[in-house]
Amino acid sequence: MAGEDDADAEDKTEAASPRRLEKAREEGQVALSKELSGLGALGGGLLGLIVAVPLGGQMVQGFRGAMGRAHEIPPIEAAVAMARLGLMVALPVAALAATGAVVATLLQTRFLISGKGLVPQLSRLNPASALKRILGMDGVIEFLRTLLKLGLVGAALWYAIGDPAALPRLLVMPAGVLLGQMGQAAWDLAAAALLAFALIAAADWLLVHQRHLRKLRMSRQDQKDEMKESEGDPHVKARQRQIRQQRARTRMMAAVPKAAVVVTNPTHFAVALSYEQGGESAPRLVAKGADEVAARIREVATDSGVPIVSNPPLARALFKLELDTEIPPEHYQAVAEIIAYVWRLGGRGQAG
Repeated sequence: MAGEDDADAEDKTEAASPRRLEKAREEGQVALSKELSGLGALGGGLLGLIVAVPLGGQMVQGFRGAMGRAHEIPPIEAAVAMARLGLMVALPVAALAATGAVVATLLQTRFLISGKGLVPQLSRLNPASALKRILGMDGVIEFLRTLLKLGLVGAALWYAIGDPAALPRLLVMPAGVLLGQMGQAAWDLAAAALLAFALIAAADWLLVHQRHLRKLRMSRQDQKDEMKESEGDPHVKARQRQIRQQRARTRMMAAVPKAAVVVTNPTHFAVALSYEQGGESAPRLVAKGADEVAARIREVATDSGVPIVSNPPLARALFKLELDTEIPPEHYQAVAEIIAYVWRLGGRGQAG
C-alpha cells in the first residue's frame, strides 16, 4: 500500500485547479493553522486581562472586606461571594480569548462553517494508520515544530526576564515599588510571548498552506477527468453536435419545396430563396449547401418543381450568408432579375 501511495503522489505533479480548490472548500478542507488560532486566543486573553485589571482591584478589596468580617459571615456565603468576584475577573479573559480564537479561525477559512469535518472516519481508527501518522514524516515534522516552538518561546521569555541576578534585589524593595516592578515584568513577558507566538503562527500558516496545496495536487488524468466533468465528454459533445446538424439540415430541406428559386454554381453550391409576391420584405435565404448537400437541394427542388437557375457568382456570394436571413441590398438587382425571369416562365419547372 505504501508503494501505491508513493506512486500516486509522484503522479500528482500539477497544481490544484480553482475548481478542485473550491470543491475541497465545499467539503470543509481548508488550510487551517492551529498556531494562528492559538495566537488569536492569546491576544484575546491579554486584552481580557487589560479589561479585568480594574475588576481585579475590586476583587482584592472584596477579599479584604470578607477577611475582615470572617467571624460575622457564614463560610458558605463568603465562598459564594469570593467565587462571584473571581468570575468577574475570569469571564472577560475567557470570553475574549475564545472570541480571538474564533475570529482567527474564521479569517483563515474565509468565514466557512462546515460540519463535514466532524463526521467520524473509520480509517482514522486503524491502529496502523495512526502509528504511521505518528512515526511518519508528518509526525517527525510535528515533533521538530514543537521543539522549535518551545525554544523560541523560551528564548523570548528569557530575554523578557532580563538579568536573573536582579531577583534578590526585588525582595528588599518596598511593596509599592515591588508591585510596579512585577506589573512591568508581567507586561514584558506577555509582549515577548505574543511576539514569539506571532512568529510561530506566521511560519506555521505558511507551512500548513503549502501542505494543503500539495495535498490537493492533481495528476494529468485528474485534469482530463475534471475537464470532462466541467465541459462534458468530447465524444458526447460531438454526437450532440452531429444530431443538431442533422436536425437543422432536415428543417432546411423541408423549406426547399416552398422556395421561389434555387440558385446553383451549378454543381458545387446551391442556395434556395423564398419570396412572397407583393411582400414588403426582401427575398430570404432558406437553404444552402455545398457538394453533396447542394446535390440534395437540387434533387428536392426538382422533385418539388422549384425552378433552378445557374448563376455561379451569385450562388457563391449568397452561400456566405447565414440561414434564414434576408439578402443584402447589393444583391437585390441580381435576385430580382432571376425571380422575374422565373415568374415569366410560369414560376415552376426547370430554368436555364
